[in-house]
Amino acid sequence: MGDTSTRERRSEAGDIDMETRLAMYRSIVEIRTFEKRAYDLFLQNLVKGTSHLSLGMEAIAAGFGTAMRADDYTFCTYRGHAHTLARGVPMTPVMAELLGREGGLMAGKGGSMHLTSVEHGVMGSYAIVGAHLPIAVGAAWSAQARGSGQVAVCFFGDGATNIGAFHEALNLGAVWRLPVVFVCENNLYMEYTPIRSVTAVPNPAADRASAYGLEPIIVDGNDPDAVYEVAVRTIDRARSGQGPSLIEAVTYRHGGHSRADPGKYRPAEEIQSWMGRDPVPLYRARLSELGVADATLQDIDVEALRKVDEATEAAKASPPPPVDLVETDVWSDGSSTWRN
Repeated sequence: MGDTSTRERRSEAGDIDMETRLAMYRSIVEIRTFEKRAYDLFLQNLVKGTSHLSLGMEAIAAGFGTAMRADDYTFCTYRGHAHTLARGVPMTPVMAELLGREGGLMAGKGGSMHLTSVEHGVMGSYAIVGAHLPIAVGAAWSAQARGSGQVAVCFFGDGATNIGAFHEALNLGAVWRLPVVFVCENNLYMEYTPIRSVTAVPNPAADRASAYGLEPIIVDGNDPDAVYEVAVRTIDRARSGQGPSLIEAVTYRHGGHSRADPGKYRPAEEIQSWMGRDPVPLYRARLSELGVADATLQDIDVEALRKVDEATEAAKASPPPPVDLVETDVWSDGSSTWRN
């Protein structure tokens, strides 16, 4: 991490209330349990298409999801299960969408890479790298123009920092002082390539912040408390009219880029080191140190598994979407009849 960056690490002040901390623990456990089940279902050939999991990266979604207002906007990448769940979307329609069932968020038409729930502020998971950054800027401009007080939070991978849309979005957001927070989930690899091998600066997001007049911020993306604190600070800043922020959350995915990738290109010692920084057991241990009873944490673990089990069975029971759905949601009138 570069010496010029503001570093947000573990919270030592203890100023996060326990209700918030338990909410974040519940979120990371539910995401972890859901993602492990999604992996199992993929191996059973029940998940349609590929999937990109957030195993090891749950703290970022949990920290921001807990800090955001109900009407704020989330924009995320194809690795979007975690962010969707963190905004309160029920598990069953998310699981059903992964399985390509009619009971899914988009009736099974979108699948794992396109999760969307406008009702919960989840404005889409985007499969094209960097494509959603200018869209998040547009949503922030809309909020500014309407005076709604809403903030758009845009999550993207480290590889997107070398895409033109990243720089265009940062520049326009800064020029117009828009209420948008850009969050780079730096898991060190852009698909199969180490980000350091194709980027001129050590910190692909934070080291570029000053070019747009922004504070360079690096946060431990495996620490829910640190993520939550920087989320509150930057979201409040955006909401008060002070403009955007750019955050680089350093983390690590436990598996490959997608379920089709065994991840063999990563050094064994690197994997072992990062596994020792797994956010779920580390945060559980912290809560124990802060006096939370083990029974309380165990109840959260058990409830998360129950919810995932119920969502799995309900998703499996949902039928495939009818063929005539293929012509819906393709034009403003919901069909292809506009051509005639």
